[in-house]
Amino acid sequence: MSCSERLRREMRLRGIRITPQRSVILETVSHLGGHPSATEVYREAARRLPGLNPATVYRTLGVLKELRLATETDMGTGDTSYEWVRQQGRHHHLICRQCGSVASLDHRFLEDLGAEIMAESGFRPDIEHFAIFGVCATCQEKPLGVSLNGD
Repeated sequence: MSCSERLRREMRLRGIRITPQRSVILETVSHLGGHPSATEVYREAARRLPGLNPATVYRTLGVLKELRLATETDMGTGDTSYEWVRQQGRHHHLICRQCGSVASLDHRFLEDLGAEIMAESGFRPDIEHFAIFGVCATCQEKPLGVSLNGD
């Protein structure tokens, strides 16, 4: 089964009608990899399907997020980023404010936090994909005022 067929099957199983526009957007998010912004998804999808409306991309990304097929995260770039949810499990990111490096963080750390919040307050948090900002170990070893990205 091709990637496109698998994506369409997943959407049908969730009761979502597959239009040509949605199909292209699904494939685009899945194949771009990384954390593309809605603008990047739109540009690539519109290249593949000229005449695609940006609003359709935003609505479809919202549907993918609601269905938990994609996550939405602020990675500190000034634009919301999206990532296709893969079978290997959820993960989060540690982003250094000084050098911009990004490291993965296993979901178990935030899963425990979510369980504690639920036990304490009865509130069930949506902990799907987080970016946590701070200072990496390498930058902590640098003298104050030294930046690795030339600032």
